[in-house]
Amino acid sequence: MSGSTQQTRRVILASLIGTSLEWYDFFLYTTAATLVFPQLFFPSLDPFNATLASLTTNAVAFVARPLGGVVFGHFGDRVGRKTVLVVTLLVMGISTFLIGVLPGYAAVGVLAPALLALLRFVQGLGLGGEWGGAVIMSLEHGDGRRRGFNASWPQVGVPAGYVLATGLLTILSFTMSDAAFLSWGWRVPFLLSGALVFVGLWVRLKVTESPLFAEVEQRGTKARMPLVEVLRTHPRALLSAFTARIGVDVAFYIFTAYIIVYLTGELGLPRSYALNAVLIGSALQLALIPLAGSLSDRYGRRPVYLAGVAGAAVWAFAFFPLLDTKSFPLIALAAVVALVTHAAMYGPQAAFIAELFSTRLRYSGASMGYQVAGIVGGALAPIIALQLFEFYRSTIAVSIYVVLALAVTAVGLAIAPETRDLDLAEPPRAKARQAGPFA
Repeated sequence: MSGSTQQTRRVILASLIGTSLEWYDFFLYTTAATLVFPQLFFPSLDPFNATLASLTTNAVAFVARPLGGVVFGHFGDRVGRKTVLVVTLLVMGISTFLIGVLPGYAAVGVLAPALLALLRFVQGLGLGGEWGGAVIMSLEHGDGRRRGFNASWPQVGVPAGYVLATGLLTILSFTMSDAAFLSWGWRVPFLLSGALVFVGLWVRLKVTESPLFAEVEQRGTKARMPLVEVLRTHPRALLSAFTARIGVDVAFYIFTAYIIVYLTGELGLPRSYALNAVLIGSALQLALIPLAGSLSDRYGRRPVYLAGVAGAAVWAFAFFPLLDTKSFPLIALAAVVALVTHAAMYGPQAAFIAELFSTRLRYSGASMGYQVAGIVGGALAPIIALQLFEFYRSTIAVSIYVVLALAVTAVGLAIAPETRDLDLAEPPRAKARQAGPFA
């Protein structure tokens, strides 16, 4: 095995472990926001409004993620990818640990939900800076013909983090009484994050800096104000990255977060139905996301991405009728197929978005386009779905919402070039000329 291949694998492994831990932290909160936080931090509200308030604190992280993308993206383009990735992992790990020791409403009153929202904001900052760096490090190392495959591995951190977080919460909730779980059991996975972060740091400190960034640094062509330059020179790339992500986010959070609210709140089913169904689908994604990334290296980013968009749009109308059967096998089928379509979109997404921007601006541009879309997509999706069902008392409205969001994604892909064959090693000026309207 050559030194270059070995280093590429080490970078991919470091990115995968780091993003898995970050998404573990992130999904711990999302799952707890539907299962625990309404009772613990909003006990004075009725169940509907308590859940709504809890999901609102969850959405705070999505507001923070673009800010994290801006701040860490700036330093990622100025001082390097590796240093920033170490910092983002620390930010996420510490904030998650502190959530685990946070007192509830019964102990400190309104200060409890205020501190909860603040720590969720800090989590969002860390994750906002994490994604761009992990994807770009994987993309910029190794064989240019395998960029889709390499960049898809940080995306695997999403299902890996979900499996870890939801799996731990599920085990704890079923091995202890409801009173014990609400009192202290839910805190264990959050406290565990403090130990896991050291594993991620140990791995990340062993990788080398991106060779493409090293070339930019050697030539002395680093951007002084990367975000300002992105806004000036890559506006259409930003628009494409933003719109291409919205539908993916909406579909994902309906399929993985709102499903918990719907099955437990509307259908009166045990929470294990939703958690186990999504766990099965997420476990399959561990293999499907890299497969989709690899297919995008062969057939192009946009064809694979669009296949996922079309599949998710169709499945949005089959998803809820299968849930309404109250049969666990059919509920699991609904979640599995939904997450298969998500994998087809999510696998090529990382390379597609990162390749829209030149090397000297890639961290800032990719992070901004990706994270701003999270506010419109992931942050609002469970809240909008909750309100739509409450108003119309029909899941058809929620399905239409998902399809409209996916239509926006299709437009974002349509206005973008195929990025698979772009030469990322070109000097920025030549790269800009080749990119045409995206320069």
